[in-house]
Amino acid sequence: MSTVERQLEDLKETITSELPSNITVSDVKYEGPELVIYTRDPKEFAQNGDLIRTLASKLRKRITVRPDPDVLTPPEKAREQVMNVIPEEAGVTDLDFHIDTGEVVIEAAKPGMVIGRHGSTLREITQKVGWTPEVVRTPPIESSTVSNVRNFLKQEREERRDILERIGRQIHRREMSKEDWVRITTLGCCREVGRASFLLSTPETRILVDCGDKPGAEDEVPYLHVPEVTPLNSIDAVVLTHAHLDHSALLPLLFKYGYDGPVYTTEPTRDLMGLLQLDYLDVAAKEGRTPPYESEMVRETIKHTIPLEFGDVTDIAPDIKLTLHNSGHILGSAIAHFHIGDGLYNVAFSGDIHYKDTRLFNGAVNEFPRVETLVMESTYGGRNDYQTDQADSEARLIEIINETHEKGGKILIPAFAVGRSQEIMLVLEEAMRKGKIPKMPVHLDGMIWEATAIHTTYPEYLRDDLRDRIFHEDENPFLAPEFNHIDGGEEERQDVTDGGPAIILSTSGMVTGGPIMSWLEHLGGDDRTTLVFVGYQAQGTMGRRIQNGWDEIPINDGNGRSNTLKLNMSVETVDGFSGHADRKGLMDFVRTMNPRPEKVLCVHGDESSTQDLSSALYHEFNMRTFAPKNLETFRFL
Repeated sequence: MSTVERQLEDLKETITSELPSNITVSDVKYEGPELVIYTRDPKEFAQNGDLIRTLASKLRKRITVRPDPDVLTPPEKAREQVMNVIPEEAGVTDLDFHIDTGEVVIEAAKPGMVIGRHGSTLREITQKVGWTPEVVRTPPIESSTVSNVRNFLKQEREERRDILERIGRQIHRREMSKEDWVRITTLGCCREVGRASFLLSTPETRILVDCGDKPGAEDEVPYLHVPEVTPLNSIDAVVLTHAHLDHSALLPLLFKYGYDGPVYTTEPTRDLMGLLQLDYLDVAAKEGRTPPYESEMVRETIKHTIPLEFGDVTDIAPDIKLTLHNSGHILGSAIAHFHIGDGLYNVAFSGDIHYKDTRLFNGAVNEFPRVETLVMESTYGGRNDYQTDQADSEARLIEIINETHEKGGKILIPAFAVGRSQEIMLVLEEAMRKGKIPKMPVHLDGMIWEATAIHTTYPEYLRDDLRDRIFHEDENPFLAPEFNHIDGGEEERQDVTDGGPAIILSTSGMVTGGPIMSWLEHLGGDDRTTLVFVGYQAQGTMGRRIQNGWDEIPINDGNGRSNTLKLNMSVETVDGFSGHADRKGLMDFVRTMNPRPEKVLCVHGDESSTQDLSSALYHEFNMRTFAPKNLETFRFL
């Protein structure tokens, strides 16, 4: 008998001894980080509401209870009984019964009403029919991404369960090493922005944090060929902080070359990741580049993803617990906190952070029980990197829109589909509602509408007051009549070009491809047009070149030939809408940590930004700081 099987036998005995005599346990399995208890008495389990909580506390594990298939009420009869339990106002749109796991997936417009106070309605459902309910939200705006991901995972449930069982055994294997050390190897995004990737190592475990590309660069892949990470199937887990491509683009490449383990992230990050990775492949194909992987590898990545909620402490290896916390950057973005050993050491990776509240998100969390080492982004870490206050930025954007409108022009805003676009949408919706700018069409091109639909699917990840507005359909700001989804391609873009004043939000945010290139062809030569940058423009991107004054740019004609486009439009930059904290925000993030970390690695910024921030943190807080280069390894114990 293996160590894990013996462990499961012991757990089954312990659980049985803790349960009332009328509840039997037929089997106990690990599925990923969860302990799954199979029982012939699910209704009795549900009647004892605190049982699962008590067991989870005693065993210090996340627990799921599943019924044996032969004790379940038949789906046809169960459907009627479930619908009788759930309040009609919950807006149930679908019930999906899975006999293999005894779960019924309930899709509803108002999931909270399906769950009930402290889970009371869920327990009542199980008491009536035996099935274990799982609740998901019906997207207020229809999302093909959310629908496709859910349908794909439904089709792959059986294989996914096999994957989770294998991962569960790996997580709960016996520790073999008697040594104690912690190391971090920098595989990318050091003294540069892009290709974020780090390896966190202990004698027992290797965890890869992020695996992104570098926009506008030849050397866009992290150092995945070095001995520390090869072979890729020796990595125990991947943790993804958020969906932006400079952090997520190359995760499918891992699966292409042998990785077969879990990807831990939040649920909205999983969906956004799939959307952005598929678009990444599409853009590469349109530009005549060979994509680094096929769409099948994107599906493989999603299949291996284990979603976690903020604040849940999760075993991901025999010696490592992971907790994700809100980072305030984009939907679902997270700070990854690793607790190593039994109180041995704690490391946090900031991912990308925004310290203050924005219209979209609450500010980044920086309260942790302990953090000895912080790996911290430094995008705006330079000594002069102070952003304009957001209220001033909004006022400036409104001023530019009014000036452009008065001369009959159009406002063209290159924006990341995820995060900045929705922030700008909220500013525009309020400005039009309050009469600060004239009402005019706001055209959303590229993936912006789809990304917005995903935002409305996960309102619990948004700022509190915005979440409440989304719950009331007539107040949902993203459904304002001025917003128009461009889905007619070039013909519709020509109609907009020929029409009156309008605002266009289009991907890509750094003008590295996508429909923004078409808009430049349509509008770039018109001196009434104003191009407004509202996000970071990385070195080497077309956006940075235009920002720096280029008035002629190369444009691909679609047949592999390059033409020169003359730009006559005005170009403006409005700081303050960035999803990144500025220099003050980064300093305040560390200043208000209690306790503060002993060491900080300043990454994800150009050379001067990382060195400036490292120096400032050292002088202000008397802590050890570093601005590492790629391929450095730090040992902390």
